[in-house]
Amino acid sequence: MSETEIRTVLQELAARAGVSLAALSRMLGRNDAYLQQFVQRGTPRVLAERDRKSLAEFFGVPETRLGAASIAGPMLVRRLAVAASAGPGATVYDEVMIGVEALDRQLARRLGLSDGAASVIRVRGDSMAPGLMDGDHLVVDQTDVQPGARGGLYVIRIGDALMVKRVRADSGGLVASSDNPAAPPLPDGPITVVGRVVWQMRLPS
Repeated sequence: MSETEIRTVLQELAARAGVSLAALSRMLGRNDAYLQQFVQRGTPRVLAERDRKSLAEFFGVPETRLGAASIAGPMLVRRLAVAASAGPGATVYDEVMIGVEALDRQLARRLGLSDGAASVIRVRGDSMAPGLMDGDHLVVDQTDVQPGARGGLYVIRIGDALMVKRVRADSGGLVASSDNPAAPPLPDGPITVVGRVVWQMRLPS
């Protein structure tokens, strides 16, 4: 199915059920405009898998009606030629794909990942040690760019520096911090969220 067809199906299902897109967005735990923006602007480009599953269950239709793949093969996730700094230094985020990683489809579903909306990047440095170590590979959900008050691990960009940090929202905006107390301070500047870390892979030494 094309993206336009998926948006049309969602509108038709909502109209048939007599429920607004704003109400459906709230049901998903999103802001009221989430599905309206998806339908009218194509933002996000694809529905997060957990949202698609919830909508399919609500409407009583198979997930394939809302764009799920009809086959159950592994999910192919882009591996990018960038490193998220967990230490000093900066990396320019240029999103050059150097390969793919195959994730088990059931694992990808549990992680809430959507096809084409996730990537794998490498950790550089030790500012998030001991949880994240230099050389770890992270699966990043690029549809999740709104940290909550409780926070979580996110890949962020401050200027040209791409890094993985613990990020939470407060009344003044986003606050990022390192887990390692010996880590150097973060650079000044506005925080742009690239995506949430949903899985960590550590290669055997």
